[in-house]
Amino acid sequence: MPSAFKSEKHEEVRRDIDRLNSEGLSADRFMDRLTLLLNEKMLKYNWVGFYMLEKGAKPPVLVLGHFQGAMTPHTRIHLHQGICGAAASSGKTVVVDDVREDSRYLACSLETKSEIVVPFFVRGEVAGELDIDSHFAAAFGADDRVLVEYCAELVGKRLEKEPAQAK
Repeated sequence: MPSAFKSEKHEEVRRDIDRLNSEGLSADRFMDRLTLLLNEKMLKYNWVGFYMLEKGAKPPVLVLGHFQGAMTPHTRIHLHQGICGAAASSGKTVVVDDVREDSRYLACSLETKSEIVVPFFVRGEVAGELDIDSHFAAAFGADDRVLVEYCAELVGKRLEKEPAQAK
């Protein structure tokens, strides 16, 4: 799938992601390595993590998986709670340029200024999401959205191939 990034950095990171994707890692290991890659390569991605929808939980809850960045107090998030819950509930990407202006934001760090949350799907159902926080306001532009949505799509495809890896 060819990309049309305006930024050379996004193009470079996309190539790194494609290389990582070609390594044949398990879905779990791929998510672990992907959080590290995004956190290291994208300077404004100060916290990168996955939340997985816990199977069979009533009410439905997102559980923190692999992440890079400071520890968060939000290891379990109910659907419809916070920006993460909103993205998982709607099945749509949520970008918040200024978290202080969004009443849904669950404060985890005083340094966080903006956030992007992208759900991923397994067999047409939301299975989890990729959440990225930045210490910079309005850090996530169109190139970031395309990149993060691409990552989420790859994770969903891997989880479909390895249902035992989905948690």
